[in-house]
Amino acid sequence: MSESAVEPGPSPEIDGSRWRELYRLAAVAALLTALFIPVQIVIFVVWPPPSSVVAWFSLFHTNRLLGLLDMDLLILVEVVLAIPIFLALYLLLRRAWPTLTAVATALGLLGIPAYFAANPAFSMISLSDQYASATSDPQRSSLQAAGQAMLASYNGTAFDAYYVLGALALIGISVVMLRTHLFRRAVGYTGIVANVLALGLFVPGIGLLLSILSVLPFLLVWYLLVARRLFQLAREGPGTAVSTGTRSA
Repeated sequence: MSESAVEPGPSPEIDGSRWRELYRLAAVAALLTALFIPVQIVIFVVWPPPSSVVAWFSLFHTNRLLGLLDMDLLILVEVVLAIPIFLALYLLLRRAWPTLTAVATALGLLGIPAYFAANPAFSMISLSDQYASATSDPQRSSLQAAGQAMLASYNGTAFDAYYVLGALALIGISVVMLRTHLFRRAVGYTGIVANVLALGLFVPGIGLLLSILSVLPFLLVWYLLVARRLFQLAREGPGTAVSTGTRSA
């Protein structure tokens, strides 16, 4: 394996001060995402999500915060945090492989509204309030049907689109990382393994296990490594020699 530089000297995108704030913001976002992963798992273990629509309504009525957390509030936050991460990684990696970096970033950003369309957390709060104030069985039955439809849609096309697009985006970005000196090869390989395993969610029988393995430890480690490197790049001021070379066979 030999290495050849695309161009000598520091990269203005990295070395200049104009993107340092974005790198710092993306680093904080990646670190928060890594911290949210174990927190979300603990919440699911200690307070498992309800198994019926009526139980969901009751949970939202008695403890809205826990209801939101059980319905993936932290993932909603993580989806927002992904925006600066994708933008920062695009700026850093686009010279190494412009086409793949652009496509991967587009896929990642496209998946964000898909998740917001899928997640029914705040709509379930409204239905829960209406259910609590309902005065007749037909009203309650209608609200239960609406809640069931929302829960079914959460596991439907929009969520699958978000999940697949996000995994493909991070696989593409991780592949590009292997072609640049900006990130250690371990970061790229970890990202690839994590998101290939994530796509295993759709494998019958073992899909859920593969999905969990993708998050712990691989995706958690990937976010920590990315956060660390972005903090380093945010601290590097003008005149710091940062190689933008690509690796070639």
